[in-house]
Amino acid sequence: MPDAATPGAVVAVPARVWYARDVHEVALNLLGSYLTSRSDEGEVTVRLTEVEAYGGTDDPGSHAFRGRSARNAVMFAEPGRLYVYRHLGLHHCVNVVAEPTGRPAAVLLRAGEVVEGVALARRRREAVGVVDSERQLARGPARLAVCLGLDLRSNGADLTEAGGSLVLHRYENAVRAAHASGPRVGVSGEGGTHPWRYWLTNESTVSAYRPAYRPPASVDAP
Repeated sequence: MPDAATPGAVVAVPARVWYARDVHEVALNLLGSYLTSRSDEGEVTVRLTEVEAYGGTDDPGSHAFRGRSARNAVMFAEPGRLYVYRHLGLHHCVNVVAEPTGRPAAVLLRAGEVVEGVALARRRREAVGVVDSERQLARGPARLAVCLGLDLRSNGADLTEAGGSLVLHRYENAVRAAHASGPRVGVSGEGGTHPWRYWLTNESTVSAYRPAYRPPASVDAP
């Protein structure tokens, strides 16, 4: 992590109450935060540059929209835990559970800059695909999960656990960096119009926007 002794800098590890807020507030406050993953291989720290908010049972784009299931149960648990799922059977996506227990909101961690453990992050990424530059290491939710070494075994991990393998740090008194918002990536239907994707501006690690796939309309034969 960057030097915590920087004049005026106060590094804070959020308590559970910090996560038990409106999902959009948590999403915006996660921008610029540092997530560290510790394992026997070493440590990797990512500065978060892009996130997406998912509102729960009132959000058509959320996994919790149709209620609780074995897959999304962690979203209904206490805030400050990780909700990790496998997307299309191909890769993992990491979310931070927000809002009070029982209100299944979460923030998808879409992209970030690897600021510590770059060599380990690169080895992990090269083991599963091509890496053409450092800015691409954690540019996208699947890449971010690989860099941090997170998969389904991390589902339910507690970010508030003292001395845990996952730690989130924030500079409480830092001026919030400029950010922008827009539609979430790959979300179709009504939820596809919500501008609930947030990112830091002028950051090369922010992923490219892609709308949801919509099959072409059928045309009746003459």
